[in-house]
Amino acid sequence: MFHVSSLRGFGLECLLQLNVREMNQQKTNNTGRDRNDGALIYVVDDEPMLLELAVIVLEPIGYNVKTFRDPKAALDAFGKAEKPPALLITDYAMHLMNGLELMTACRGINPGQKILMISGTVDEKIFRNAPCKPNRFLTKPYQAKQLVEAVKSLLAA
Repeated sequence: MFHVSSLRGFGLECLLQLNVREMNQQKTNNTGRDRNDGALIYVVDDEPMLLELAVIVLEPIGYNVKTFRDPKAALDAFGKAEKPPALLITDYAMHLMNGLELMTACRGINPGQKILMISGTVDEKIFRNAPCKPNRFLTKPYQAKQLVEAVKSLLAA
């Protein structure tokens, strides 16, 4: 389980509890690229700890996770990619470009791009009147189970 919370100007708080037995069981049940077929997921957040947590949670269940601290680097990689990621997970509040701007730019390249936006500083009202909306929104703090469920449901659709 992990619990993440952040407040603009107050930093980031993370609580990580790993159930080693559960993780070992996942590794046994998910050898290699399992039922998720190694789907590529881009995760964009300016907090390195959250990027590491996404890798810890999603890679053991068969996803291929590529992380970016800089949204402009993510957009550059997105534009140059031979095949777009199956899912883009982005934080809203980042320094150089916010999640809405990144999402809009990526959808300009690939209009059908599936996007999960996460934030601890804003709620879903932020994109209510925006012409481009994420497929799903996850509020921080969230648990690993919530992230996995959101990813699986978006990729199953």
